[in-house]
Parts: sequence; C-alpha cells; structure tokens
Amino acid sequence: MARRSFDVVDITEILVHWHAGRSKNEIADSLAVSRNTVRKYVAPAEAAGIAPGGMAISSAEWAARVREWFPELTDIRLRQVTWPTIEQHRDYIVAQLKAGVTVTTIHQRLRDEEGLAVSIASMRRYVHANLPEEMRASQVRVLRLREAEPGEQGQIDYGQLGRWTDPKTGRRHMVQAFVMVLPASRHMFVYPVLKMDQQAWSSAHVAAFAFFGGCPTRLVPDNLKTGVDRPDLYDPKINRAYAELAAHYGVLVDPARSRKPRDKASVERPMPYIRDSFWRGRTFASMEEMREQAARWCIEVAGARACRPLADAAPLMVFDAIEAERLAPLPATPFVLSRWSKAKVGPDIHARVERVLYSIPWRYLGRQLDVRSTATKVQFFLGGELIKTHPRKLAGKQTDLADYPPEKVAFHMRTPAWCRSKAEQIGPACIEVIADLLSENALYRLRAAQGVLGLADKHNPERLEAACAKALAVGDPSYRTVKGILAAGTETDPAPASRGDGGADAFLHGPDALFADAYQGHIAEVIPLREASAPAAS
Repeated sequence: MARRSFDVVDITEILVHWHAGRSKNEIADSLAVSRNTVRKYVAPAEAAGIAPGGMAISSAEWAARVREWFPELTDIRLRQVTWPTIEQHRDYIVAQLKAGVTVTTIHQRLRDEEGLAVSIASMRRYVHANLPEEMRASQVRVLRLREAEPGEQGQIDYGQLGRWTDPKTGRRHMVQAFVMVLPASRHMFVYPVLKMDQQAWSSAHVAAFAFFGGCPTRLVPDNLKTGVDRPDLYDPKINRAYAELAAHYGVLVDPARSRKPRDKASVERPMPYIRDSFWRGRTFASMEEMREQAARWCIEVAGARACRPLADAAPLMVFDAIEAERLAPLPATPFVLSRWSKAKVGPDIHARVERVLYSIPWRYLGRQLDVRSTATKVQFFLGGELIKTHPRKLAGKQTDLADYPPEKVAFHMRTPAWCRSKAEQIGPACIEVIADLLSENALYRLRAAQGVLGLADKHNPERLEAACAKALAVGDPSYRTVKGILAAGTETDPAPASRGDGGADAFLHGPDALFADAYQGHIAEVIPLREASAPAAS
C-alpha cells in the first residue's frame, strides 16, 4: 500500500470509529489504511485510559486530543528530517526568490553547486512552510478584472518574422513586425520593418492610426529603447520623438512593466499566428509590397477569423460594430516625422548630426544639445529652448558666419556689398576708389577694398576721404597709395602737376623736359663756336 499522509481530520475519524466499538481490523478495511496505522493512532487513547463504548466524545474534543498527542501534524517542521540541511542555505534561497528565481531552479543550483541531497518536494515544502508570505508575493497572478473598453487601449509589440532576400539587391535582411492590437475587438495591424529605430517606430504608429481610422486613448508598448529611454513602473521617460507623436495624436503612452508580458497579453499571443499565417512560405518583391500585403492580410484573413475571446466572432466585425466610432479622430494636420538625437558643440562651434556639421552660436561651445531632425530642417535645443535652426543637408558642412564671435569673422563679413555700403558713409572719393577696386574682379580685389576701408579705424573718415581724393588725382587709387598718403600726412597738400606720361612706370620725360633738354644741348654746342669766332680783346 502506498504511503499516505495523515492530518488531524484523518486521525480523528479513526478514533471516532474505534471509540464506537469497531475493531482495528474493521477500521483498517473500512478506511483503507493499514492495521499498523490504526494501532499507531489508537495507542495514545488507550494509554490515556479511554476505552471503546465509554462516555461520548465529540469530534472537536478528539481533534484537540490529536493535536496534543501528535504535535507534528500541526507543526510540519517537526516531521521534516531534511529541513535542517536546507536551513543552512536559507539566505541564498531568500535572495534567489527575491530575484524572481523559481523554487525548481533554486533546488537545481543547490544540488549541482552545493551538493544538497534533498528532493524537490522537500524543498517546496520547506519554502511554503518557512518563508514569509512576502517572499512568495511575486508568484501571485492578478487576474484582469475586466477587458479594455472599446477605443480605450492599443497594445504594441515588436517580433521577428524571418529572413527576406531583397530581389533588387540580393541582400538578406531580418524582417521585424510592428504589431498593434485593439484588445476590445482584437483587430490588429501589422507593419513590417527592416530595423527598429525611431523613424520606423514613428512611421509604424502613423500607419497604424491611418489603418484604424482613429486613435485609442492609451498605448501600451514594450519598454523598447526606440520608445522608452528609462524603463520605470511609475514614471517611464518617453523619448522625445515618441512624446512628440503622442502629443500630436492626443494619446497617452503607458509602457508595460519590464518582463511582464501579461500587461499586453492581447498582442503577445498573436505573434506566432502572424508568423505562420502571414509570413511563412510567401515571397515579396519589395518592402512596399510586403506592407501592402500585410495590411490586406489584417483585413481579409486576421480580421475575418473566428476569435475565441470574442465568442468566435470576427475581429473586423466587432471593430466596425463597437470600436471604430469610439476611437479619437485623426488630427487635421499630418504628423511630421522627426528624429531626436544628441550632439556636442566642438571647438570649431560645429555639431555633427549624422554626416553633416552644423554651426552653433559660439556661446554654446562645448555644450551637449538635443537635436531634432526632420526631412527639411535640423533644430538644436538646450534645456528645451530652441537656439539654432539649419536647413537639412545630406552631407558636407553648413556654416552661419553670424555664429562666430564678431572679431573672429570680421574679414568674412566684409563682402563687396558691405564695402560699397561702408564707402558711402565716408564720401564720394572713397566711393570711387572702392568702385575702381571692385570693378574688374570683386573677389580678387576684395582684400584691397577692405584694407582701404579699414584705414578709417586708424585715421578718421575725413582724412581717408582726402587721401582717396589725392590718390585719384595722381591716378593711382590703390590701397598702397592711400595708405602712404595717410602715413606721410600729405592728404591735404596740392597734387603735383601732371608729367604728361599718363602715369607710366618708365624712365620717360614729358614735353617740357624733352624740349628743355634739347634746348640746353643746342646752347652747349653754339656757345663754344661763338667764342671761337669772336675777335680777341685788345
């Protein structure tokens, strides 16, 4: 006969039969126990002087006597010979239970690593009898008191579909599936992607809301890095891109607890079904075709299936009947997809975003900035405040000279237009000199024009105007000439008469000098002849 465990009720029943006058053999046959067991539990009554057929004893009185005679029945520790051995590892067991490790795994580790020679049943009895209730609280499952109301919730999950070879490139990709399920109707949306990044995450949400024709009140995603920066039960930090999307559509993001799939059970269960029914054994020419086929499958196959939680009703039918009208309407303006990242301002006051360098005002040198990138622009934020906006580029460098300190870019800021404007503030002679310098090749002569105007900082504008006028008068409106005139302080002296050589840089003489030289040569020849022919003085 197999060994049987007895409790107070079982022994009380044996004693009641014995006290009623039945023999031990009859009791054994009637209760299907061994005769030795009957003798064991009747012995204390016989020793106490109780005989069959005596004064009536109630079951409650017998139970009290049994607890007194057999205390191990009420204190299980008294009859567990292996518990002192297990007790040596109490601290380890408690720590493992708090970490969420199961009793079976704890027993296996103690057996393999510490040589604990007790059965798993003894280990379970020890844990249940000796450890406080709070140590087993993690094993308690809370049943859902009610299903989600229509339009109240959208549960989200990511799962692998399988490998796909792109026919255009020949490359193999691991395809992931973004899945959103509305628990009230079990209607689902599947959106295949190649990688789980912010752009794919936001795009999938936009496509899901368009597919359902509205937005649920609350979204329950995983604690994914693409959606949640810091997993936390009470205050999850939603990343900037996801928070922006939630604000645009007016939905509440309530991430599931880490490693708690029951928080979004409605989307966890369909993943094997999606892989089997939609993915396996099918080929796709492109990602666009794959997504079109997925949307069609959600309506024609998954939406028309008999769903057991809905009493075998079709999810699409339930959605159209009770949930579609309960969803919040889509916003009037489309959502602008954005990507948030971080960038540090380097010594050259540029911050790198993807493959492009963008200039930042020099006051933010060395700071860590939040970056919002869209298809058309890149915005930089510090502490939530917008500090710079650039048109988006795909490669290269985007520099705004106004971001540099003024003294560092004075030369770069003095364009030909600036030079002409500055010359107008000085005078007409300066205007003419600058126009002459910039007339042929503005970029080649720009430095000279800037140099001329820069002389007004060292000398006052009136002297510069006079020097420009004198340089024009002598026919040499260059930076070197204007600078020399101001250095010599001769800008107010009258200009020298023209030599008639047009200012040519050669050893030529004007008409006066030419004829003056010829006249002097003629006189030199005539005078000796006259002296030779003159009569000698008496």
